[in-house]
Amino acid sequence: MRLAADFFRGDVKDVAPALVGAYLCRRTAEGRVLRGRITETEAYRGEEDGACHARAGRTKRTEMLYREGGHAYVYLVYGLHWLFNVITGPADVPQGVLVRAMDKPLDGPAKWTRAFSVTGAQNGLYLPDSEEIWLEAGEKANIRTAARVGIDFAPEPWKSMPWRFILDE
Repeated sequence: MRLAADFFRGDVKDVAPALVGAYLCRRTAEGRVLRGRITETEAYRGEEDGACHARAGRTKRTEMLYREGGHAYVYLVYGLHWLFNVITGPADVPQGVLVRAMDKPLDGPAKWTRAFSVTGAQNGLYLPDSEEIWLEAGEKANIRTAARVGIDFAPEPWKSMPWRFILDE
């Protein structure tokens, strides 16, 4: 069952763990549908979050974070890898969920986006009614939390926030 618009309007700290165990679906240019079970997410919440892109305020790069929940925020990191985020909450409240991993071997944010051919072309898609990328409900998952990774630039307490949600099988 496809996740509806209301699901994405929740707070990122509720949506991020709820996405663990859900399925991300991608229709390729050839019409094939790829499905992957999400096994790890991270929450990024607001301009006050020292690890969130919105920490610098509203800019051309961060504009997507300020959209209403349900939009895709896809950006290039290190000039090499596309990372995929799901915007959550109401419009003008910047927050998003980084989809970090899916079932092996897609156990990294750049690995799965490469395998699913996700690029900046998908930035801004509205996931509840997109035929290109959408999310489907999965079974309720046991989840453990940890600190987010790859954010050494962030000050405390943001660097140590347990806003990483990992499938605990």
